[in-house]
Amino acid sequence: MSRRTPTVDLSTVIGSVRLPNPVCTASGTAGHGDELARHLDPSALGAVVVKSLHAEPWPGNPAPRVHATPAGMINSVGLQGPGVAAWLEHDLPPLLATGARVVASIWGRTVDEFARAADLLAGAPSGVVAVEVNASCPNLEDRRNLFAHSATATGEVVDAAAAAGRPRWAKLSPNTPELPDIAAAAAAAGAEAVTVANTLLGMVIDVEARRPLLGAGRGGLSGPAIRPVAVRAVFDTHEAHPALPIIGVGGIAAAEDVVQFLLAGASAVQVGTATFADPAAPAKVLADLGRWCDRYGVRSVSELVGAAHDREVSG
Repeated sequence: MSRRTPTVDLSTVIGSVRLPNPVCTASGTAGHGDELARHLDPSALGAVVVKSLHAEPWPGNPAPRVHATPAGMINSVGLQGPGVAAWLEHDLPPLLATGARVVASIWGRTVDEFARAADLLAGAPSGVVAVEVNASCPNLEDRRNLFAHSATATGEVVDAAAAAGRPRWAKLSPNTPELPDIAAAAAAAGAEAVTVANTLLGMVIDVEARRPLLGAGRGGLSGPAIRPVAVRAVFDTHEAHPALPIIGVGGIAAAEDVVQFLLAGASAVQVGTATFADPAAPAKVLADLGRWCDRYGVRSVSELVGAAHDREVSG
């Protein structure tokens, strides 16, 4: 029996950026260019968020970098990348050729490094529709914190990224109880949206070697195990700032996962770890989302955004 085409309006708006649907890739899981094009049509997704880029080429962390966990994975890749200039020349053109809407993700160890990366993006083609400011990385100017653990530091890197001349999305960390305040600081500095949230800090111990398994020791936990944490983070952020667009991310592998994030307050989502097991996962999630909405009589995904806040929630 054939499935009928969903009739739901999947379009969504993230600040000044309009997307045809809310399903995007997550930075760090879809490569720097058109790597996923052999498995799905990048132009069919809301946007392709590429792996975070430093102003200069960056080698990343020592191996081993990735390890499977019971409900996801832990990684310490260390933001390896070719640098913004090489990305613009070699990786971006074939990705844009697929028709994809591209979100460039940038990172730095200092505010100046964020500014340099953003400045290099200023001449990027119009297909780069936004810049995701990965504030969830170590701050060499304050070794006690990630940028995203400080409202002041988050505001500084978001402001520095204005040099790109693109709408800015601030990618924040769930590893702080001050997330709503930090989201407010990002918005005050010019972010049109916040991406909530990055990985949870974690570690795996090699019991035979009696030392941390990952080459860098600590890593970031992702996948289904962190989904309830990420949904709560989105819910809290939307509750504090209902007018601030949120892109939800964390363990999404099915339509029902997307719906949870939308109900919590996200206007779009990113599919990440699921892509390692199935490179076509973002496209499958998108197709299933349309069918889910059609099945339950949802005419537009905008009906779902923040709907869990419409009734009293306790606990």
